[in-house]
Amino acid sequence: MALSWNEIKDRALKFSKEWEDAKSEQSDKQTFWNDFFDVFGISRRRVATFEQQVEKLDKNKGFIDLFWPGQLVAEHKSLGKSLDKAFKQAVDYTFGLSEHEVPRYIITSDFQHFKFYDLEEGDEQEFELKDFHKYIKLFGFIAGYQKREFKEQDPVNIEAAELMGKLHDELQESGYTGHNLEMYLVRLLFCLFADDTGIFERDIFKEYIELKTKEDGSDLGSALAQFFQVLNEPKESRLKTLDEQLRAFPYVNGKLFEEAIPIAAFNSEMRNIILECSGLNWGKISPAIFGSLFQSVMDPEQRRNLGAHYTSEKNIQKLINPLFLDELKEEFEKVKGNSKKLKEFHKKLAELTFLDPACGCGNFLVITYRELRLLELEVLKALYKNQQVTAIEAIVNVDVDQFYGIEYDEWPARIAEVALWLMDHQMNLAVSEAFGLYYARLPLKKSATIVYGNALRIKWEDVIPQEKLNFILGNPPFSGHHYQSEEQKEDMDLVFRGKKGIKVLDYVSCWYMKTAHYLEGKKNKKIVAAFVSTNSIVQGEQVALLWSDLIKKYNIKIHFAHQTFKWRNAAKGVAGVHVVIVGFSNYDVSTKTLYEYNEIDGDPLSRKVKNINPYLIEGPDLIISNMSNPICDVPRMIWGNKPTDGGHLLFSDKKERDEFLQVEPAAEPWVRPYISGRDFLNNHYRYCLWLKDISPSELRKLPHVLKRVKAVKQSRLSSKAAITRKKAQTPTLFVQIAQPDTKYVAIPEVSSENRIYIPMAYMPSKVIASNKIQMVPNASSYVFGVLTSLMHMVWTKSVCGRLESRISYSNTIVYNNFPWPREPSTKNKKLVEKRAQKVIDIRAEFKDSSLADLYDPLTMPPKLVKAHQKLDKAVDLCYRPQPFTTETNRIEFLFELYKEYTEPLLNGKK
Repeated sequence: MALSWNEIKDRALKFSKEWEDAKSEQSDKQTFWNDFFDVFGISRRRVATFEQQVEKLDKNKGFIDLFWPGQLVAEHKSLGKSLDKAFKQAVDYTFGLSEHEVPRYIITSDFQHFKFYDLEEGDEQEFELKDFHKYIKLFGFIAGYQKREFKEQDPVNIEAAELMGKLHDELQESGYTGHNLEMYLVRLLFCLFADDTGIFERDIFKEYIELKTKEDGSDLGSALAQFFQVLNEPKESRLKTLDEQLRAFPYVNGKLFEEAIPIAAFNSEMRNIILECSGLNWGKISPAIFGSLFQSVMDPEQRRNLGAHYTSEKNIQKLINPLFLDELKEEFEKVKGNSKKLKEFHKKLAELTFLDPACGCGNFLVITYRELRLLELEVLKALYKNQQVTAIEAIVNVDVDQFYGIEYDEWPARIAEVALWLMDHQMNLAVSEAFGLYYARLPLKKSATIVYGNALRIKWEDVIPQEKLNFILGNPPFSGHHYQSEEQKEDMDLVFRGKKGIKVLDYVSCWYMKTAHYLEGKKNKKIVAAFVSTNSIVQGEQVALLWSDLIKKYNIKIHFAHQTFKWRNAAKGVAGVHVVIVGFSNYDVSTKTLYEYNEIDGDPLSRKVKNINPYLIEGPDLIISNMSNPICDVPRMIWGNKPTDGGHLLFSDKKERDEFLQVEPAAEPWVRPYISGRDFLNNHYRYCLWLKDISPSELRKLPHVLKRVKAVKQSRLSSKAAITRKKAQTPTLFVQIAQPDTKYVAIPEVSSENRIYIPMAYMPSKVIASNKIQMVPNASSYVFGVLTSLMHMVWTKSVCGRLESRISYSNTIVYNNFPWPREPSTKNKKLVEKRAQKVIDIRAEFKDSSLADLYDPLTMPPKLVKAHQKLDKAVDLCYRPQPFTTETNRIEFLFELYKEYTEPLLNGKK
């Protein structure tokens, strides 16, 4: 198991301290490098050798100080010697290595200084031994982490998007709407692109508008109608009397210009917009623009409802690389020297098929097609490197008809078809450049199959039979349950076949279940699927509702996954949503790839694992379900008190409370401190009217209180929820009352994921906890100590729900399923109690600091950090005598313990 970065950092600090006085190369270098590898939890002997003999360019023998084939060469010098000369020496040695042995990295060191070179990226870093802990991520490959960088394409041409959007608005304003408007814009889009990329003669379309139409735009509509008709006619079928300029345009075909649509009416401003569009260089626009291009054209609210999503190329590559591209590239490297195998590989590329069942404007399909064509180009270069190619059309086999999509609305579906044609042309130009022959695939004979309709009600088998398909991919609409339309809720019921409880699932979960149905019972065909999804489906209560059936009923196994990261797109009004990527199928593979994020908006680190469970962590396929009671013998945790009062029972702060009591001082016995999760963390108290035990006669003596009670009644009566209206009968009370009569441990429902520990504290019974606080009444110091320990935090972060990336703590998922230590000794429990009290005592020393201050990783007092670390060790001893070396060790142990505790319950035993 790979060590956590925190542990590697600690080891790096110790390493720097231990070697701070080293100087002599010969006496210490091998021990130095053994210790260096140990920082990352790796035995040097397993991967690298010392003094590897190699033949240099001058034919003399040389000896590499440390050699890890295919990964690393290290050259070591005594203190003060030139590291630049050491680097040159290392490079000289690489010329004597076979191709597969050539390293990606070179490190030079004189004990106190390091130089690190990444030969693939051209990156060079220099640092001192004392700063080693700051640079550990450079060496992630040693620990099993591999940095993956997904390069963003050039920004989309916002000017083009806005101009097309403006033209859309003008045409719509003129009364040209619906399907006809959509087709018209798609055709114009194709022509603008064709004018700059060699499909048409350069700028011939622009010239046609400039020279053949009037400046006032009055005849532009009829001119374009004739133009579209010509593009749909074979040259030999065109009228001999046709204008010579129109005859020069090629026959396009492809059904793009086949349908007869009404003639549009233009004015001078609309004509100028088209000319302005044609003045842009459309050849430089990436097909990734089509998502954002039509995001500014379509109505934003309509787009959200219909699920037309745009994903940046960077995020698309995060999905398609592990889904199929990495493996294909590896296979290519293995066969590129063998002509027969290379031809078989080429044939394989041309037979692969892809389905995006929520394709929007086709971004996933377009980028996937481009990557497949680029790989094919490398194949062609290898196959024909010593041959003269005379007909490119005879050697290019990959085509757009390998791609399938389903899209809710016809408009983006047509865009997807055109986008694939345009990408096809760009790739044909790339092949043309490589072989020195121009190649354009006109007339268009093949096209992608894009079906428009509701993907959750269409039979996918009717789009592409299962035996023909290889990969399913995409970015289905997210839509949390609060945002689902009535139609989407009906879709949920249909896809989940009446399963109870699914109303809390995100809409994207339907695509997982629909895929499982599609794969069901046909295990002879190995299809792999991958979706970008909201991270909610791998957290909290949604896991059991979705993944229980996927795993147990449909045999779904996760092949690769990206843990939560921040999804941004390149469209206008950039979205920032927390998502995951899950690759899965109905068959297992021996090795899976897990992509982990130290920074939620950074690049991932990948590592190979044996299994990825539904929480997207390494471990068995356990599913944590809602439990009404704890699985262990511990005090119950209960929700706080919910007012649902329209704000009439609450005072926002002490000032508002005091002002109220000035006019009604007799109400003071009925005013109590009140805290929400945010109040609790920031040491802020609100106040509430707590009228639980007030008598009618006492209430009548308090006219200002009574006025507020009446307002509560009115507020509840106006609610859309029947249960809230019913609570109008008891307007003096909170709608949910759970306040204990004793002190309790308070835990905020929502807490930052950046904190090492969730802040929690004992509160007196007089302080009313809101429904954003979880309470454990009568909790002992031992209970408090375990809850505030690292063991409990690791469990929480693994199984809890999330609000964006923040922790959303619940009693039914987190607390009630938490596997407490099994029968800890009295000695160990007392040690936990002692050290838990020490944590409380140290916090009390910082009276002016809130819990948010005390537990911010940047401001947490060192003595509090140390106290928590000691408490962690005490809690660890309650679980087992052996220390836990990594967070991975902890969660694996807890999942195994959970399994031991719950299997008897599942089997009906006590």
